Amino acid sequence: MEQTTQGGTAPPLGIGMVGHAFMGAAHSQGWRTAGRVFDLPLRPVLAAVAGRDADAVRAAARRHGWAAAETDWRALIARDDVRLVDVCTPGDSHAEIAIAALEAGKHVLCEKPLANSVAEAEAMTAAAEAASARGQIAMVGFNYRRVPALAYARTLVAEGRLGALRHVRVTYLQDWLVDPDFPLTWRLEREHAGSGALGDLGAHAVDLAQHLAGEPLVGVSALTETFVRERPLLAGAAAGLAPGPARGARGRVTVDDAALFTGRLASGALASFEATRMAAGRKNALCLEINGERGSLAFDLERLNELSFHDHTEPAVTAGFRRVLVTEPGHPYLEGWWPPGHALGYEHTFAHQVRDLVHAVATGTAPEPSFADGLQVQRVLAAVEESARNDAVYTPVLPAPPVSR
Repeated sequence: MEQTTQGGTAPPLGIGMVGHAFMGAAHSQGWRTAGRVFDLPLRPVLAAVAGRDADAVRAAARRHGWAAAETDWRALIARDDVRLVDVCTPGDSHAEIAIAALEAGKHVLCEKPLANSVAEAEAMTAAAEAASARGQIAMVGFNYRRVPALAYARTLVAEGRLGALRHVRVTYLQDWLVDPDFPLTWRLEREHAGSGALGDLGAHAVDLAQHLAGEPLVGVSALTETFVRERPLLAGAAAGLAPGPARGARGRVTVDDAALFTGRLASGALASFEATRMAAGRKNALCLEINGERGSLAFDLERLNELSFHDHTEPAVTAGFRRVLVTEPGHPYLEGWWPPGHALGYEHTFAHQVRDLVHAVATGTAPEPSFADGLQVQRVLAAVEESARNDAVYTPVLPAPPVSR
């Protein structure tokens, strides 16, 4: 357990981040902001950021407030001023970096999905369990758990306000790949990304479904499709989800453009999922609904400060979905922010993630979501891909988790 101080400046927690593109920028925002908003037992210090291109990583360090830049992630892990390593690279390097950091005695935050395969995720989880015995923390970055409305939704389900669950449905729709001339970035190559919309968007959908329901998926039936099978090759680097310059030659897309699957939760509740980056007009439309015997919840990320709640125990003449504006001081995470009604945004979820992780480090408490949680998501994604390869045959999620009653 980390030592903390009372009534004075919190002791420092040196952070080293590997990767500095879209997710690196978002994580940097969280590390910079959390200690200025919340009372933290440890003070995050942005010690160093690592990237392969010397000029690019130095520019990122200046832009995002990192004290130093490294071009080798191994050198970053070896630094004495780095006690927590934040992994924001493509999925093909998650396992190697995270395991090396844990074996070096560092705490680890790893961006989702945890890995590109079940085998990698199992190795990472084993390393995290061994490190836990030494007092280290390892957490996977499913930031949407930290949207206040979704954190409050989890509270309502856990309190039994919905009763026994019947249905969970989640869709995550984007449109940045609709143009067939969008170039072939790493997110479209299986060797780097692991999968396409399934791992990029479906991982969030699966994690939220299991987290909010409080139980795992035990089987799925799935279809996947790649609509554009060749795209222009990149002539330079892409910035986030924006296209970079393209060459005339084309390369093969080796991941899915869309995934559609149904599933069963351990209690018997039914679930449905759709993840695509080919839904024209949908920018970041993560929508979910949970139906139970006593009520329902609904959420739309594009209106992320709102939660729709229906209490089915009320008289029918007045019952209906009510709009709950999740900005009150008593709502999750809102104690650090603005007066009621003053909305938060996407970037705030990363500050909330830092808050929870720093408290876990300071108290020696197992973090959520853990690497084991990330492994469970990876097992679901693997079952989805297996089902899709076998014409949507129902496929158990293995190893089968215990049934929650």
